[in-house]
Amino acid sequence: MVQELRINERLVIPAAELQWRFSRASGPGGQGVNTTDSRVELLFDVDGSRALGPFRRARLREQLASRLQDGCLRVVVAEERSQWQNRQRAMARLADWLREGLKPPPPQRRATRPGRAAVKRRLDAKGRRSELKRRRQARPSADD
Repeated sequence: MVQELRINERLVIPAAELQWRFSRASGPGGQGVNTTDSRVELLFDVDGSRALGPFRRARLREQLASRLQDGCLRVVVAEERSQWQNRQRAMARLADWLREGLKPPPPQRRATRPGRAAVKRRLDAKGRRSELKRRRQARPSADD
């Protein structure tokens, strides 16, 4: 039943590095709600993992800093009535978090200036709008 967690084609987290905890979940469950441990808690020690190299470990620490507790990533799932389904959801969520944390940062924006034609279009549009508003404000004279 215990399986490894595949993050991408080059990174697989061995099952031995995943810690599972189970407890009773609140919410719907019928007669079995007080007898089955369907709530799942999955812990992954980012700092102690041998599957991660120093570069990946540092990137995950930086990107997932708000989710880490003592160097561990913790996923809690109690959405389904079945423990097996909750385990699957917890593994999928952990894999998504790790994939997101390992993404390279976006390229830095290079400051650019608008082109001459774009500036002209913007100023022409402003002029047209200004003229329209000016004509609306024109009041008829007392002679009319």
